[in-house]
Amino acid sequence: MRDKNKSVLATQIRISYLILLLPNVVFMLYAFYSLWQIGDRYNDMLNSVAIASEFSLDFKEDFDYETYLLIVGNVSFEESRLSTLLEDAGNVVAQLEEYTDTTDNLKRLESAQRYLNNLEGYIDNINSNLQYGNRYENNILIWENDVQIVTALVQETINEYIYYENKQIQIAQQDNRELFINAARISLAIFCFILLAILVVSIVGPLIITRPIEEQVTKEQKMLRKAEFELLQAQINPHFLYNTLDAIVWSAESGNQKQVVNMVGSLSDFFRTSLNKGKELVSIREELSHVRSYLEIQQIRYQDILTYEIDVPENIYNYEIPKITIQPLVENALYHGIKNKRGGGKITISGKNTEDGIAVYVTDNGCGVALDRLNEVRQQLLNRKSISKTIYGMINVNERIKLNYGDKYGLDIDSKFGEGTKVTVTLPKKLTEIVEN
Repeated sequence: MRDKNKSVLATQIRISYLILLLPNVVFMLYAFYSLWQIGDRYNDMLNSVAIASEFSLDFKEDFDYETYLLIVGNVSFEESRLSTLLEDAGNVVAQLEEYTDTTDNLKRLESAQRYLNNLEGYIDNINSNLQYGNRYENNILIWENDVQIVTALVQETINEYIYYENKQIQIAQQDNRELFINAARISLAIFCFILLAILVVSIVGPLIITRPIEEQVTKEQKMLRKAEFELLQAQINPHFLYNTLDAIVWSAESGNQKQVVNMVGSLSDFFRTSLNKGKELVSIREELSHVRSYLEIQQIRYQDILTYEIDVPENIYNYEIPKITIQPLVENALYHGIKNKRGGGKITISGKNTEDGIAVYVTDNGCGVALDRLNEVRQQLLNRKSISKTIYGMINVNERIKLNYGDKYGLDIDSKFGEGTKVTVTLPKKLTEIVEN
């Protein structure tokens, strides 16, 4: 009888364990399924943003430069990379169409494809002009009025795609957090129920039942942290941005939480100002905010060699300036001036209200520019044509200022070899639309 009672008790204990484990098994299956769906969608969105970021960074500069080489005769149409660039761009757009599932972003990709088709037509026109004789002026007009504008539209469209895809990632991330909060609550409820029942059944039970739950929660938290890190990487364009991430990781490993917070905040401000709802013209206040975010990041990366100062009077803050005008000049000062100098260097951004307009100065005490090279740069700024990729950013800034405000305005450079460089940005006194309203 005793053996029979022991057998019944053992059976009842096993049944009790099974009953207790059943809701936990169901919950774990649901959690795994949800994690699989979220992870799959995360991978799609992260891949989409990463592909779009790499494309947006290089396409315009490469295509404009390659077209210019074709026009001036440095390469033949057969030697040119233009067809390859267009084909690669078309493949990227096709890839992005597979990743995104939002109607607005699909429309943006359709627009990008139309722009690529237009670029193909412009290149055919340029090639036809080359076949029929020396039509240099016609080709330059196509390059300046069609090709550069359309490549800018392609870049802006892809940047908008990245921005709104990131918004979708943020929404998905919020849903993910809510899922984990609910999962934690359900886990806690199941755990309490199991613990109470196990106390009645046995003492060992809780260790056997709760261990899988704890391991699963730990695994989910690791996956969430990994997904958040990959999200941050995908939101940042390559080169400068990947280097910034390296600095953030280094600071985190060193336990410098305040520095990590500052760099991430600066990076967020940098991209928010870069997009700026697609506006081409911004206030000097906004432009200084953008370059300040850039310098804050770079100062952390190059803290042994870089200091900076922004000393611009507030009475010119509300005047208008083309977006991303100062940052390329600061970048040139850092990479071609400060980094090539032994010891530390300083970049100073200043400005003043002049009789003829607004002047903004970007000054560095780096290695400076040799006289021959300085005259060459000045001539390229005067001709509004770049034959060197190292100053293509300056040429682009100069061209955008002149297109918006006329030939009277633009960039001027002065330098002494071994002492430093000063770039002057001249602008008209034109208040931003918000101030005018």
